Amino acid sequence: MSWPDQSSLSQALFTRAQKVLPGGISRLQTLVQPFPIYAIEGQGATIIDADGVPRTDFMNNFASLIHGHAHPDILSSVTEAMHKGTCFSMPTELEIQLAELIVDRVKRVDKIRFCNSGTEAVMLAIKAARARTNRPCIAKIEGAYHGMYDYAEVSLDSSPDNWGDAPNPLAYTRGTPASVLEDTIVIPLNDSNTSERLLRDCGDRLAGVLIDPVPLSCGLIPMADHFIDMLHRVSRELGALIIADEVIAFRLDYHGAQSRFGIDPDLTTFAKIIGGGFPVGAIGGTEDAMSVFSHNQGKPPNSSSGTFTANPLSMAAGLKTLEMLDTKAYDYLENLGSYARDVVENAFSESGFNGQVTGVGSMFHLHLHDREVTDYRTFFRTEAEEKSTTELHLRLLDAGYILSPKLGGFLSTVNTRDQLDGFGDALATALAIEMPTR
Repeated sequence: MSWPDQSSLSQALFTRAQKVLPGGISRLQTLVQPFPIYAIEGQGATIIDADGVPRTDFMNNFASLIHGHAHPDILSSVTEAMHKGTCFSMPTELEIQLAELIVDRVKRVDKIRFCNSGTEAVMLAIKAARARTNRPCIAKIEGAYHGMYDYAEVSLDSSPDNWGDAPNPLAYTRGTPASVLEDTIVIPLNDSNTSERLLRDCGDRLAGVLIDPVPLSCGLIPMADHFIDMLHRVSRELGALIIADEVIAFRLDYHGAQSRFGIDPDLTTFAKIIGGGFPVGAIGGTEDAMSVFSHNQGKPPNSSSGTFTANPLSMAAGLKTLEMLDTKAYDYLENLGSYARDVVENAFSESGFNGQVTGVGSMFHLHLHDREVTDYRTFFRTEAEEKSTTELHLRLLDAGYILSPKLGGFLSTVNTRDQLDGFGDALATALAIEMPTR
């Protein structure tokens, strides 16, 4: 069955969904025009849709499935935990075990606090930085995605129509309070001079600097060494904390992306792979930074809780996932990611299409242009590029391959070179067909 097929079960399900869900969906990222593809089963590197069509998955639920779908060892650990109870109003040993594992691996994490999503982890980190410094202002990188908290969303989708010569805080959702914009500084990725000036302008109001070592919404371009050095120097001089968002980037190194890129954060956020396919989030950090969560001296400066926080199913899945994600697994993912980028480059060359690929480790991103990508503004797509991106995404879906709608890929340990070879052939074929807007 080719896609989109108006007689498909996915179309029928979407018609039903529109009657009970706003826009017919619960996650904006799942929307594919003219209707989303509904999954019924995932095994290993394959997702089978509602019409029985199998596709090779290179998105892995937006980077959260580091061992693919329904891994038997993870399912076994979850099943064992589930038979003992799914959630309690008491802690379990599993949360201690998962915390011990992460603390042991990540140098700048002495203590950790679990929550239920990456958005929640970032929210808690921002609040922790404020509580530790008793300051209101947060800095973030223009275009970088850090979840759905108001402050983290600032300037998430700025455009040439409104972004100005230097980044200025722009609301992402209608009705955002003006105070949110007043207390958020937006800095450009890898522009050390402009960023330093903006940070110093904030001065003693700055509580923390929120960064992603390799921001997806900036095209998977890593932070430059000079930019990292500037962040360390300026944040320390101003007395602000560095918050490293490793919700995605933790997949890049056994000791965390911060180890790979030489970043010394005070606080780090985690999610996705540390839950093994189950809802999870966490904030970790130095003893000093994490002290704001402690009740040992009375009411903590920054409280956190949640009904399903550190539930045994997420903890069991995350523990087994990270135990399996040893240095050998990281080496495999590193080599596979490099191979994936070679495959994409070859497909561009074979098809004669002027595109490029970026990425680090087990991540890769296709760009349908050949200009240098260094930050959000150079990553930003023109209207024609946006249409071509959508068209290529649909062609690849029809050919049996799943990337993110913006053409990002996040590999798992069950992805293979043979799968990537097939993807390369499909990509070259798709690129050779004229794009509607080029």
